Amino acid sequence: MKRNFVCVLIGVIGLSVSSCATKSATSANEVQPAYEENNLAKVSLKDFRKNSNGAYVLFDGSSLTGWRGYNKAHVPNKWSIDNGTLKFSKAPAGVQKPEGGDIIFAHDFKNFELEFEWKISHAGNSGVFFLAKEIKNQPIYISSPEYQLLDNQNHPDAKQGVDGNRKSASLYDMIPAKPQNAFPAGEWNRAKIVVNKGKVTHFQNDEKVVEYDLWTPSWTELLQTSKFSKAKWPLAFELLNNVGGKSKSGVIGFQDHGDDIWLRNVTVKVL
Repeated sequence: MKRNFVCVLIGVIGLSVSSCATKSATSANEVQPAYEENNLAKVSLKDFRKNSNGAYVLFDGSSLTGWRGYNKAHVPNKWSIDNGTLKFSKAPAGVQKPEGGDIIFAHDFKNFELEFEWKISHAGNSGVFFLAKEIKNQPIYISSPEYQLLDNQNHPDAKQGVDGNRKSASLYDMIPAKPQNAFPAGEWNRAKIVVNKGKVTHFQNDEKVVEYDLWTPSWTELLQTSKFSKAKWPLAFELLNNVGGKSKSGVIGFQDHGDDIWLRNVTVKVL
């Protein structure tokens, strides 16, 4: 009733009713959210065994139970089990219609210790995501910090960014991993990511290499000096500045960057 009255009043003073309707529609569009989350199926941790350290085994080398593609209900066939490893293949043998995309473990984690081992192909590039949301029609990294996985010796990304902040174990494009102690392509590395009440720590080959605090002015400042700044990428800035959303939780994922990578012994200890 109020809207109709305002439109009639505007018509009386010489403006068209149609202009009022147009303005109302525009206002409605302005309050629409800029993104939408997918509500795909998640799994319960009670269905997964714990190891001797009390961590849930997310990948044991024999099953992809709990895993699926980001924003997908299935595992893309470029991901497979290969000699006890979780492997992404840029050109999987014998696959007629290869499908790629990032892969996630379909459970929302909040405070946790993620551990895994990885090795990458020559000049390879990949990454690990956490506290991620599944945003329709958007990549996983729009809502998630990234622990970089890289062949530092041969991939050009190692020389880009600032002070090595795109090398292995770095908070991608924000904080360089120091010391930089990654092993060469083809060799196994050990990775650990600890998230505890907003404090995030990256470990590489048993050394602490990065530390930062989410949801703080310093986190916002990091975003503003990166490719995810408010000016360069407003939606990414909004999502990353509020990593994990209201629940401060999200999924863990591994990246399809088009290069072969192998992962094993993927575990999460809930804190």
